[in-house]
Amino acid sequence: MESGMMKTIVMAAATAGLLALSPALAQAADAEKGEAVYQKRCLQCHGDEGDGLGPAADYLNPPPRDFTLGLYKFISSAFDADLPNDADLLRMINDGMPGTAMPGWSDILSETEIQDVIAYIKTFAELEGAPEGQVDFGTQVQSSPESIAAGDKLFHDGERCSECHGVAGKGDAVKKLKNDNGERTWPRNLTKPWTYRASADPKDIYTRISAGIPTTQMPSFADPKSKKKLSVEERWHVANYVAALAKTGKVVRPENTVIQASRVEGELPGSPDDAAWDLAPPSTFFMVPQIVGKERFFKTANDTVSVRALYNDAKVALHLEWDDRTKSIPGDDKAKSIADEDLGEDAIAVQLPTTIPAGMEKPYFLMGNSVKPVNLWRWSSGTTEAPESVAILDAMGINEQEARDATAAGLTAKGSYKDGTWRVVMTRPLTTEAVDKDLQFEEGRFVPIAFFAWDGSNSEVGTASAMTTWYWLLLKPSTGAKPMIAGIIVAILIGGLLFWWGRSAAARVASEGTSGGDA
Repeated sequence: MESGMMKTIVMAAATAGLLALSPALAQAADAEKGEAVYQKRCLQCHGDEGDGLGPAADYLNPPPRDFTLGLYKFISSAFDADLPNDADLLRMINDGMPGTAMPGWSDILSETEIQDVIAYIKTFAELEGAPEGQVDFGTQVQSSPESIAAGDKLFHDGERCSECHGVAGKGDAVKKLKNDNGERTWPRNLTKPWTYRASADPKDIYTRISAGIPTTQMPSFADPKSKKKLSVEERWHVANYVAALAKTGKVVRPENTVIQASRVEGELPGSPDDAAWDLAPPSTFFMVPQIVGKERFFKTANDTVSVRALYNDAKVALHLEWDDRTKSIPGDDKAKSIADEDLGEDAIAVQLPTTIPAGMEKPYFLMGNSVKPVNLWRWSSGTTEAPESVAILDAMGINEQEARDATAAGLTAKGSYKDGTWRVVMTRPLTTEAVDKDLQFEEGRFVPIAFFAWDGSNSEVGTASAMTTWYWLLLKPSTGAKPMIAGIIVAILIGGLLFWWGRSAAARVASEGTSGGDA
């Protein structure tokens, strides 16, 4: 019986082993079948020849991968290996790549189809076999305050990482970077982990630090020939530090569609760096390229904007914050050296309807129309010859705008740029004399609000911008002592009424009793 039981256990173990290996053993990848899948699913971006020159390529940022090079950015094979691991390619196809046009295909393609596609795309560069070297993970160092502090020092020591990623890790460039094809590349904003192409897990960050990112200027810090080489333990420290940079307080939350403005007593903070703004909760929204109206623009740089709001008895103030890798000041030599050919001003605009809608219907989101016009409060960063400025644009469409003096409406704005982030405060009276042109703010009313942004270093001007859809701004009514006082007054009145009614009823009873005795 024991031998029979042992045989059963051995057979079960063998079966489990085969099941674990089933993806590799079930069927060898078929490049011919993979070609059919590629022609249907991949050709539009990556091209018929696999060179990344498909019909959609001109509209994509970053551009599609050129498979003919045989080089892939996000690999787990060693930095000096000639080949990627098939598992790396499977992961990219299966999960997609955040911040790019590459979607995840796991809900459309089977694993067998993905394996077949991998076999086919490898034929473009005649890749065969498996890589010899792999990333050495050693013993993972768990994240801790001590490890993060060590990673912080290594990150900034000799500008090892901050040279490209910036002092605060926001990717604020100090030099113009290009990939091996001569295309403009931007350092990753490490504070936005949702934009990482291959996840923000410390192990994946460690992999990038160790293997580098081929075809870009991100080097391998495992390369023994590099003066900035890091040991296995040091790379884990840096990975833990980078993972700790995440701006969890400014993550886009789809359910948050309302900017809630709290009422304050006294003056509103006029500086974008005033600590008082930390008391106002931020609402963060995605920004997308303006590809609706002509001229369309597909390759914007800004991807989110965070908004806070406060108001008092006379004015409302909006605090706008967005990450921008460059401070775009036309006329400045440093700004010019890292910008695209057409350097313009950085700018942001707040879009509001001219009147608060009676219902849920809002103006056309792309700068209104003749039936429902909008206001744009537009701030611009200035040039070496002119300071920052703010203007009001009366808009009836993306190509029909008329500028007017913001001073007459009492609109002011102040901007501040530091470590890859713009902060701008716009302030305006709750009401203006131009009631036919300006929105008149009211407590407790939901006001539609939207945003546009322009990155001057990315040649964004006019209709070339990033934008949001409509959201809501609410000036929350004050919840001070007034409701309590009103409640007390009501209670006193009700109490007095009940007391009077009780006295009256008692008097009637007494009167009736007296009358009954006389009878």
